[in-house]
Amino acid sequence: MAQQVRILAFSGSTRDGSYNTMLVKAASAGATRLGAQVTVLNLRDLALPMYDEDLEKREGLPAGVRRFKDALRAAHGVLIASPEYNSSISAALKNAIDWASRPENDQPPLSCFNGKVAGLLAASPGALGGLRGLVHLRSILGNIGVIVLPQQFALSKSHEAFAPDGSIKDEKTRAAAEGIAEAVASTCAKLAG
Repeated sequence: MAQQVRILAFSGSTRDGSYNTMLVKAASAGATRLGAQVTVLNLRDLALPMYDEDLEKREGLPAGVRRFKDALRAAHGVLIASPEYNSSISAALKNAIDWASRPENDQPPLSCFNGKVAGLLAASPGALGGLRGLVHLRSILGNIGVIVLPQQFALSKSHEAFAPDGSIKDEKTRAAAEGIAEAVASTCAKLAG
């Protein structure tokens, strides 16, 4: 890659031992192998309050929101592993997106999303691997200016998929997950020219 591609990778789960967090970390190796710089972020570390316009008016954007927005702005693309909660995305992920969509100083609304390339993943102990939630995430991101890649990856039986070190045990499954990160990195590189 002529210009080093920067990718922000995160999961929509804040749970310790999250399969989605393990998945996004494992998949990131595909982008790293192509020379991309991957930053893995944990939404829990941002300590985001639930979005509240009154809070925003009173206190401005919380520090965690500014940190998240800065990380998004610095990235060419995002790799997101989204848990499926009741056939949709988690409240933590939706809340992070809602906060990051807000205007800030000289930055218009949605500026940190506009034109970013996104690769979507999901992990679930269930048979569908979280696919139903990815439909919602794809719709949300597409409506806020993100270029969502058509390929995606859903890991079923995630409670059996990982080795103790967090790697994906099955080579074919690992390659499929890493392929999403590779696609994000290569698409970002092409768009950067």
